[in-house]
Amino acid sequence: MVQFATPKYMTVEEYLAYDSGTDARYELIDGELVDVPPESPLNVRIGMFLMAQFIKLVPLVRVCHKDAELQLASKRAKFRYPDLVILSEEGVTALDGKSRNTIFLDMPAPLLVVEIVSPDDPSRDYRQKRSEYAVREIPEYWIVDPLTQKITMLTLREGFYDETVFVDNQTVQSPTLPEFSWTVAQILNYRE
Repeated sequence: MVQFATPKYMTVEEYLAYDSGTDARYELIDGELVDVPPESPLNVRIGMFLMAQFIKLVPLVRVCHKDAELQLASKRAKFRYPDLVILSEEGVTALDGKSRNTIFLDMPAPLLVVEIVSPDDPSRDYRQKRSEYAVREIPEYWIVDPLTQKITMLTLREGFYDETVFVDNQTVQSPTLPEFSWTVAQILNYRE
């Protein structure tokens, strides 16, 4: 008879103390470490472009690019590294002086989270993170999808996300960033 090892589930405390001794990045999903693979050059370019546009609209200290860790509500411990995060002023204050750029459950939720869809598992951004971010009460969540050439904007209302899809030459209209004035085509195909 074949026996399988029972996975070791980490607590929040174990995860926060964990050091693999490498530069590898991990998310904690339902108590299990999950490797965060490197991004594609296209996804990196889109993320950097959006970050450059965001810092024209909000102070740099409020914009995080792949460096903010977000604790999510779950039966088992869960932490994600969103591609981009815009913090409120209260969120920046809550992180001041901390040794780790982790947004815990008792801190203000980010105002906006952006995920750029990776081809390996699109459902992670469209389904799993959508429900996780709604429970975390993140007011606005963008799913930027270079594969389908669209941006899905989700705005939280009464605990659920309302969805607006932008394509082609439509300008993305953000409640959080009303001055944002880029089209989907400009965002997904920027090359300067």
